[in-house]
Amino acid sequence: MAATRRAEVTWEGDLMTGTGVVSAKSSGLFDKAKVTWAARTETADGRTSPEELLAAAHASCFAMALSHGLAQAKTPADKLEVHATVTFDKVGAGFRVTSSALEVTGWVKELDAAAFEKAANAAKDGCPISQALKGNVELSVKAALAH
Repeated sequence: MAATRRAEVTWEGDLMTGTGVVSAKSSGLFDKAKVTWAARTETADGRTSPEELLAAAHASCFAMALSHGLAQAKTPADKLEVHATVTFDKVGAGFRVTSSALEVTGWVKELDAAAFEKAANAAKDGCPISQALKGNVELSVKAALAH
């Protein structure tokens, strides 16, 4: 049951002054979203970056994994709000993604903070995007319950 998804990018020009567009071909959710080097290293200014797309992927993957883990433990969440912050930084002579920090607030009845934090850490370690990043990018999660 392998699933494949496609995105396409067209880039014109050099790295520093060039521009590109990225499209989600599998879902059609976005088409020709602008991407530039400046959007990665300065301000987004209406453009996206690989790191923003990675943050979206990590946040949504983590939310699904945590939701599943909580449901399996018979403590389903009413709602989860997840924020992912991906850091792109100069390291040595080049640039790389250095971290992905997750923050989650959960509305979960009959669950204490320690159990929620444990479930959040399990989801951070187990979600497929975390697995893809593990060993190369610092991963963290900060979990809080809201009632």
